[in-house]
Amino acid sequence: MEEEAKKPKKEELIIEAKNFFDTYKKEIGESIRKEDNVIYIDFMKLTEFSNSISDEIISNPEETLNILEIAIEELGLVENARIRLYNLPKIQEIKIRNLRSKHLNEMIVIEGIIRQSSDVRPQVVNAKFECPSCGTILSVLQIEKKFREPTRCSCGRKGGFRLISKEMVDTQRLVIEESPESLSGGEQPKRLNVFVKEDLVEPRMEEKTTPGSRVKVIGVLKEVPVPLSSGGLSTRFELAIEANNVIPLEETFEELDISEEDERQIIELSQDPKIFDKLACSIAPSVWGYEEIKKSLVLQLFGGVRKIHADGQKSRGDIHILLIGDPGVAKSVTLTFMANISPKGRYVVGKSASGAGLTATVVRDEYLRGWSLEAGAMVLANKGLVCIDELEKMDPHDRSAMHEGMEQQTITISKANVQATLRSETSVLAAANPKFGRFDPYQSIAQQIDLPPTLINRFDVIFTLRDIPNRDKDERIARHVLSEHQKKGGEMIIQKDIFQKYVAYAKQRIRPFLSSEAVEELKKFYVELRNVPISSESAMRPIPISARQLQALIRMAEASAKVRLDEKVTIDDAKIAIDLMKYYLMQVGYDYESKTIDIDRISSKFSTSHRNKVFTVRDTITELTKKFGELVPIEEIEKELEDRLKKDEIHDAILELVKNSIIFEPRKGYVQKM
Repeated sequence: MEEEAKKPKKEELIIEAKNFFDTYKKEIGESIRKEDNVIYIDFMKLTEFSNSISDEIISNPEETLNILEIAIEELGLVENARIRLYNLPKIQEIKIRNLRSKHLNEMIVIEGIIRQSSDVRPQVVNAKFECPSCGTILSVLQIEKKFREPTRCSCGRKGGFRLISKEMVDTQRLVIEESPESLSGGEQPKRLNVFVKEDLVEPRMEEKTTPGSRVKVIGVLKEVPVPLSSGGLSTRFELAIEANNVIPLEETFEELDISEEDERQIIELSQDPKIFDKLACSIAPSVWGYEEIKKSLVLQLFGGVRKIHADGQKSRGDIHILLIGDPGVAKSVTLTFMANISPKGRYVVGKSASGAGLTATVVRDEYLRGWSLEAGAMVLANKGLVCIDELEKMDPHDRSAMHEGMEQQTITISKANVQATLRSETSVLAAANPKFGRFDPYQSIAQQIDLPPTLINRFDVIFTLRDIPNRDKDERIARHVLSEHQKKGGEMIIQKDIFQKYVAYAKQRIRPFLSSEAVEELKKFYVELRNVPISSESAMRPIPISARQLQALIRMAEASAKVRLDEKVTIDDAKIAIDLMKYYLMQVGYDYESKTIDIDRISSKFSTSHRNKVFTVRDTITELTKKFGELVPIEEIEKELEDRLKKDEIHDAILELVKNSIIFEPRKGYVQKM
């Protein structure tokens, strides 16, 4: 009787499903255009049309989805259809830690970060056997892990059946971990296995389910029997989800969908002559001032153009920015804001970021009993932005891993039996504090931060954020901060989603090229700055900027053209880049002694003027050795140089030479060459 009662229900559902699909034909057409036999259904629209189908999908998902697939085939729309759901009600979203046995066999939604993903491998779903005695064909559904053969045939034969054919589908196992935002206090994130098959493991989809990406999984919660060592099954079961749909939550700027309405809005915005300033004001509105820094952060989001030259050499388009500043000048606020606004933005803090956490590491794979590769922040933020706070507190060994990631934009790893090169086309925004807590404008940058010159040199622009008391400025900052607290945070002039779409549109469509006027302007600036006439007659001239800064200028000019959605880099774009570069060089590269800009103040321990003094003292000692023999009295050196250097400068230079083992002091008041 019960069976009889159930039957019409199934038929009713099929009829209702057919009626629904009649109203949903346009969307079905769109789905089929994208993929052969996969149909995406908006669950909310289904609920509006028929409550009974949607309730059945939640409580009895497998059968109901099967009924829907039959309905589609009977309508003659699609052969062998697969239905994928999206837009499920919030009530079905459950945290991994809250999954209980009452949720078994229900359609649920979980969100998290993919920690591991296995290779895609075929799995048997159905096998056909032939009975050698009577020739009957038996088909056996393969549900469990163990391959099942038929137990007996209708003719009475047991065992010894011949396998004729088997149906295979592609499957893959993902391990999903709760995202850190949903954790409270000191909880450890829980993990869950997810099995995906068929079209969800297509190469296009597999790219989006690489470890580290954030996804929403819609699927049926299943129990997986745990085999005991004795061969039987345990009474305890593992949980796993059989996925119906996997929705990637982070898209790169290149993948963001831009509708026609968005495009109209974007083009309208780009006509605004003040668009650059508006975008700059929308960055971290809770932080007052720093117009130049905000402008360069806008340029960093847009980025230059990545070029591949005829000989295969690549030059990066991403702009790297370093902020160095006194404590309490809102560096971290700016960094977290930037990590949030950029898709695939990652925020890491120096002390806790190890080389593996930044680049990549090789871990033991529990399932496949081998080694597998886990990506770090710079790889996960490929085509995005990585924000590193407290750069100077990182382990030197870990910092060295960044060099390749910043310039070559790849990360090479050779560990255990894994040799791999991963792509890390990411912009780096880093913040560091000076060694002694505060900034000293008279010392070179490299002396004030514990960072190797090679790394400092890889940043296109370096800004120093100084906290200098100034009544007028302090009043404005105080007013801004206090009003922020009154009205619960400032409004972005351009809203976050349209901001992201604007950047995405520029990155997808616009590849500006340098116009000849812009080239002239940049060349003039570069050549003139490098050949500034200097007053002091010394053997070594200070080098104001190097070719790396010229490349930075080009990238910034290209990014400025992208802001205006212009295919051509004009002279104005070149000027914007030059102004930012001048601002940064005057802040960090100005040598107060020689009154010139000196790149060595930024990237090496000594400014050129300091190096010249050391060399002068060294040469004087060599001269005096001819006169006094091995031991040279320090008094004589002072006499010799009294018109050129001050006493304490001479003593500093002598200390420097002793430190570098060029001379030594055999007894007080005398020096001798090594």
